[in-house]
Amino acid sequence: MDPDDFPTPDVSVETVTPEALKGRIDDGNEVTILDARMETDYEEWRIEGETVESINVPYFEFLDEEIDDDVLVDIPDNREVTVLCAKGGASEYVAGKLKERDYEVNHLDEGMNGWARIYETVEVERYDGRGTLLQYQRPSSGCLGYFVYDDGEAAVIDPLRAFTDRYLEDAAELGVELTYAIDTHIHADHISGVRALDAEGVEGVIPEASVGRGVTYADELTLAEDGDEFQVGDATIETVYTPGHTSGMTSYLIDDSLLATGDGLFVESVARPDLEEGDDGAPEAAAQLYESLQERVLTLPDETLIGGAHFSDAAEPAEDGTYTAPIGQLVDEMDALTMDKDEFVDLILSDMPPRPANYEDIIPTNLGQQEADDEEAFELELGPNNCAASQESLAGD
Repeated sequence: MDPDDFPTPDVSVETVTPEALKGRIDDGNEVTILDARMETDYEEWRIEGETVESINVPYFEFLDEEIDDDVLVDIPDNREVTVLCAKGGASEYVAGKLKERDYEVNHLDEGMNGWARIYETVEVERYDGRGTLLQYQRPSSGCLGYFVYDDGEAAVIDPLRAFTDRYLEDAAELGVELTYAIDTHIHADHISGVRALDAEGVEGVIPEASVGRGVTYADELTLAEDGDEFQVGDATIETVYTPGHTSGMTSYLIDDSLLATGDGLFVESVARPDLEEGDDGAPEAAAQLYESLQERVLTLPDETLIGGAHFSDAAEPAEDGTYTAPIGQLVDEMDALTMDKDEFVDLILSDMPPRPANYEDIIPTNLGQQEADDEEAFELELGPNNCAASQESLAGD
């Protein structure tokens, strides 16, 4: 049976929204999830948290009228269980089968697809530049973006195509004009929103250094070179070329307060160097990353905040709820930032996670070399981002 084509249960099943489920997790409530997707999908990507108990029982185990006792043995019958699947059809069916057996259950609306549509905004309270700085957070994939606004103008850094309307709506609600949409690099884990926003009248900006990878639309957008500045009201966004993760990787210093590092440096890790030239080119890219970090990033004042384009389960949010940290703190906490070049290169090459799902389609889509409609683009970026080197090997003791 197609997991998207299930009959409606004979009993009424309560639906929980992704936002409500995340709210319960954020509040520290204990949550029990029955994930009815296939084991391979579950192992690759699932909802996790300190108070989350996650159980994987594929939907096909519930297709028989008499469900095997071995299937039910791991499903608790003394507390509420939230059933989820990919899009919501199989989970409603499974929840119905359990409710018929007197389990306390609900199911997640739109499944993991619904979870992937959660996109939250948190103010960066330690930002002390001009204007206000917000951090966008997508918990399903760990994607981060930045929205700075001042004196009637705004800019978004590392926007996602799936949330094009959201940026425009947020600008309208704040009473500002979204003047710039800026990318740090050619992303490998999600579809960029820069071109979509440019089509809506926002000035799209990509790094000039990324054009050599085969960008097909470079003449339609603004190209940012090292040292270029973009004004947002009285706030200044300065271009800082920081290659390593990719040859075009570029950071943006927002009014001397926060460096949006893209995939160069995260609060818990550094970039992986193999997504552009593969394993053969990774050593050279890793050495380039080391030089960028040591010469372009860590030379900034210790109080300068770092804000990457991703966070992982290993990342700890700051007191304001953002995934940002001062450079001085990261140097104290991350051994990789105090090593010599050879040690650094050896370390980050030694234990890299799997490459992002669908990166071989996402990269050419972001280069403009192949097309994807909105639904296809959304499907491509489902799953973990995996754009960082292994967090466990890079952190200090």
